Amino acid sequence: MKLVSFFFIIGILGISFDSNSQDFKPDKHERKELKKAQATANFNILDSILVSRRFVLEADYLQNKIGDMISVSPTLNFVKADYSKGILQTGSDLLTGYNGAGGVTTEGNISEWKIYRDFKSLNHRVSFNLVSSLGIFNIDMRVSSDNTASATISSTYSGRLTWKGHLVPINKSRIFKGMETY
Repeated sequence: MKLVSFFFIIGILGISFDSNSQDFKPDKHERKELKKAQATANFNILDSILVSRRFVLEADYLQNKIGDMISVSPTLNFVKADYSKGILQTGSDLLTGYNGAGGVTTEGNISEWKIYRDFKSLNHRVSFNLVSSLGIFNIDMRVSSDNTASATISSTYSGRLTWKGHLVPINKSRIFKGMETY
């Protein structure tokens, strides 16, 4: 009987502790501080990913130099950095294209890697060159602490294209690489 009473009392205490924990609601100032702490933590995580040079910008949209944007598949449209190597790819689910994935793929070596950190707005800017068989591409990437990212790619030829999406570590990426376009 004492054992049953013991479990009954523990059960009542557990319910009362659980109901009291639901009463806490942060005020406006506390919510702002929590949001700022989360943004700082995200900034630091993204910083370590960018410093490691092992990430993929999976694009949700492509934008041309006059501002036209189209929705694209992030598995086929990406910018990948893997230490000293890089890949740029555009693709389409509807077409075959030069690379077998409805677009163009180029691989090459990364040079002139630079990271700029804005601690006030918690943003990163990364710039580097991709030297490939299709030419030299200048990549200017901006990453915010909410993990939205954009990469503007320009080359020695006229034209400019911007990938807009999110940044993921290589081991979490779901990309499909087509054949390299020569």
